[in-house]
Amino acid sequence: MARLTYFALYALQHRGQESAGIATAQSGHIMAMRDQGLVSQVFDEQRLRALQGDMAVGHVRYSTTGASSWENSQPVWRADKRELALAHNGNLINAVELHGELRERGVTFRSTSDSEVIAALLSTHEADSVESAVADVMGRAEGAYSTVTMTKDRVVAFRDPAGLRPLSLGMLGDRYCVASETCAFDIIGARFLRDVEPGEIVTLTDGGLRTRMGVRSERQALCVFEHIYFARPDSRLGGQVLQVARGRMGEILADEAPVDADLVIPVPDSGNPAARGFARASGLPQDDGFVKNRYVARTFIQPGQELRKHGLRMKFNPLPEIVGGKRLVVVDDSIVRGNTTRQIVQMLRDAGALEVHLRISAPPIRHPCFYGIDMSKREEMIAHERTPEEIAAELGADSLAYLSLDGVYEAVRGDRSRHCDACFSGEYPLPGTEDGQAKDAFELPLVSTSAA
Repeated sequence: MARLTYFALYALQHRGQESAGIATAQSGHIMAMRDQGLVSQVFDEQRLRALQGDMAVGHVRYSTTGASSWENSQPVWRADKRELALAHNGNLINAVELHGELRERGVTFRSTSDSEVIAALLSTHEADSVESAVADVMGRAEGAYSTVTMTKDRVVAFRDPAGLRPLSLGMLGDRYCVASETCAFDIIGARFLRDVEPGEIVTLTDGGLRTRMGVRSERQALCVFEHIYFARPDSRLGGQVLQVARGRMGEILADEAPVDADLVIPVPDSGNPAARGFARASGLPQDDGFVKNRYVARTFIQPGQELRKHGLRMKFNPLPEIVGGKRLVVVDDSIVRGNTTRQIVQMLRDAGALEVHLRISAPPIRHPCFYGIDMSKREEMIAHERTPEEIAAELGADSLAYLSLDGVYEAVRGDRSRHCDACFSGEYPLPGTEDGQAKDAFELPLVSTSAA
């Protein structure tokens, strides 16, 4: 089971590159291994062989709550009233409040992560069953949490009532599995069954599958940025492959913001589908203006600005023979801080491009995300209090146009009332963040296990 989890994590490596971990259960005991680094750096044959068991939970992390450190890697293991291992995707917006309540009860912590807050709530809960504990915790936890927890005899997956982060249910042979994205099922030969419903609790045991509703909510709010950037293009969200939806984004963008140019090029790999769609709709030729080093991690989710800068210089190499003397349409899926895009424009200028017209297959990102994507400060966002013309000047581009929010929903064929687009619109779906301010600071105090 650890080997299957290892390959599934490989498929999900794009969701986090700071740490990786796997926990397995065998004969009533849980064993967890986790460390900083990529999946292939953390695990080797010897470690995988040591992880024996017929159940497993795995996790790859990039930090939103809690620093990038070994203590904050997952799965989180705890053994208070019940032993469990837990993997969590998302952000609690009342983590500090819950953390304080637990400390008052004498509960100690090893990390500064909100994921351990969830694990501690479940591990110390008085309920007879973990499912009952989960249902109670779901009624108290606020924010985004697609979560999988494993005890000695079962795996329980649950998703916040708004469904902010994705979670899918699959089947491998006669056994069930869950993952953040359906691409994890493809690599291990599992079959995608359906999405875990917002507020649903799914239990996987030797006896099969059981489900119940933990918390109901009238407002569903799947993150639309998953459609645009975060999820892998071969994953399915809302019943469709994202590669197709992203191609439609490019087509609609070409209709909304045409440009007189010679060539369409993508910023690889994130801009590839939209660039193809833009070229199809505009009738312009499309080519690769950059060669990408496939062995460099995604720059957006690396911690620290200096790493992003060095990462870009290692990542892209422009092709003067293709871009030189051309008026270029450069298509990417988003701009957050603008540092990467600014360097890309300059590299193309240095390679001989006559004009650089930026086309972005998402609206301007102007507001922080409190639900599990590291976009926390408005002042860091290049679109904050700037017009597209001002942003183009700041980036050194000849023009800049974004896809409209209506265009996004047309492309994903989704209902806006069932999605979260707060990073674009500033309209937050959850109480406590309606005004764009989290009611608690996210960084938790580190409390050692020996503390009183």
